[in-house]
Amino acid sequence: MIRHLMLAILGLGVTTAMPAFGQGNLEKLSSFKGTGTPMMAPIPQEGKRADSIRKILERIKMPEGFSIDLYALVPDARHIAVGPQGVAAFVGTRKNEVYVMTDRDKDRVADDVKRFAPSIDFNIPNGVCFSKDGFLYIVEQNRILLFPAAEFFYEGPDVAAFNVVEQGQLIPEDEESYNHTARVCDIGPDDKLYVSLGQPFNVAPPEKMDLYTETGIGGIIRMDRDGKNREVYTFGVRNSVGQDFHPETGELWWTDNQVDGMGDDKPAGELNRKTGAGQHFGHPWYGGGTTRTNEYKDEEVPVDVVHPVVETVAHAADLGMMFYTGRQFPAKYKNGIFSAQHGSWNRTEPVGARVMFTSIAEDGTATMKPFAEGWLDEETGEYLGRPVDVAQLRDGSVLVSDDLAGAVYRISYSAPAE
Repeated sequence: MIRHLMLAILGLGVTTAMPAFGQGNLEKLSSFKGTGTPMMAPIPQEGKRADSIRKILERIKMPEGFSIDLYALVPDARHIAVGPQGVAAFVGTRKNEVYVMTDRDKDRVADDVKRFAPSIDFNIPNGVCFSKDGFLYIVEQNRILLFPAAEFFYEGPDVAAFNVVEQGQLIPEDEESYNHTARVCDIGPDDKLYVSLGQPFNVAPPEKMDLYTETGIGGIIRMDRDGKNREVYTFGVRNSVGQDFHPETGELWWTDNQVDGMGDDKPAGELNRKTGAGQHFGHPWYGGGTTRTNEYKDEEVPVDVVHPVVETVAHAADLGMMFYTGRQFPAKYKNGIFSAQHGSWNRTEPVGARVMFTSIAEDGTATMKPFAEGWLDEETGEYLGRPVDVAQLRDGSVLVSDDLAGAVYRISYSAPAE
C-alpha cells in the first residue's frame, strides 16, 4: 500500500523538499516516518454544550419536511470536505487545527471527532477540499499541503503529507496579513486545483494593483494538482470564501464579501459566475454589485466588468457555497446552490446568520432566498450561531458548519405525511 501511494505521489510530481516552516515533522511524514507525536484525545460529543446547541436548533425555521440536528461538536468549525468514500469528513479552521469527523455506526451523527495530523504545524488551515480520487488538499494562509490518503489514514497522529505549494510561495511573504486570510479550494472539472486569494485591504490601493494582478491576490488562481502551471483565473475579486463548479455546465461560481464603511445598506454582497476567459469582476473600482468605491469613484474603469448574478444583502457575509447534487431533497433543489451567510460584523442592525438557497433558471438567471434561519435573535440582535460552510453527505443530506457555536449541523429531508 505504501509503495502504491508513493508511486501515485510521484506521478503527481509533488515535491518532498521542505521549507523552514514546520520542516522537521513534514519532512518525516513525506518520507513515511513517524514523528513521535502522541495520540490526540477525541473531542467530547455530549454534555451541557451539546444540549444548549440542540436547544438553539429548535428555533431554526426551514421549509416543510426539513429538519436540522447537531452532527458534531467541532471547535472553530469552518470549511468542510467530505471524503469521496463517505468514511470521514474534514473541517478546517482559521486557527491552527484541522479536525476529522467520523460517523462509525452510520446513524447520521458523528461519534468520533479528533484533530487531524496533529504533528503538523498548520497556519490558518481554512481551505479543505478533496479530489475525486481521494487526495485531500489543505490551503493555509501561505502554503498548500497534500494528504494522498487522508480518508483512510487519519486515525493516528502521523499521516503522509507533502507540499504542493511551499510555505511563503502561495503569495509574496510581504503580502501576508491578518486580514482576509481564509482561503478556499476546489478541484475543477479540468482536474486542476482552484484557490481563492483574498486581498488584505478594505479597498486595494493603486500601488498594489500590478502585483495583485500578477499574483492573483484579490482573485482566484488555478494550477495543476502538483502545483505547476499556476495562472490567475479570475480578476477583481475582493475576498471570496466560497466557490463551486456547476455540475452540468462546469462554470465556476463563487461568493464575494464586499467593501465596508459605506453604510448599512451598501454595497451589496455578491454571487458570481465565470463564463469566459479573462473576465474581471470589478474590485477595486466597484465595492459590491454596481456600487462604485469612494476611493475610485472618479476614475474611469479600465476593464470590462462582469457584475454579479445575484446581489445579496449588504454585509451579510456570504461565505461557503455548494451545488446540490443529491437525491434526498425534493427535485427543485437539484443543481441549485446552498450557501452560508456568516452575519454582519459592523452593521448597526445585524443581518445574515442563515443558510440561503439559490435557484438557477435555464437562461442562467438566479434567485436567492433564505432556506434556514433563526441563528440571529431578532429581539436582541444577538447571534446564536454563525454559519460558515455547507457540504453534502453521500446520503444527500447537507452539513452546515458554525464557527461561533463550534459545531456542525446536519439538514435532512423526509416527505411530510399525507
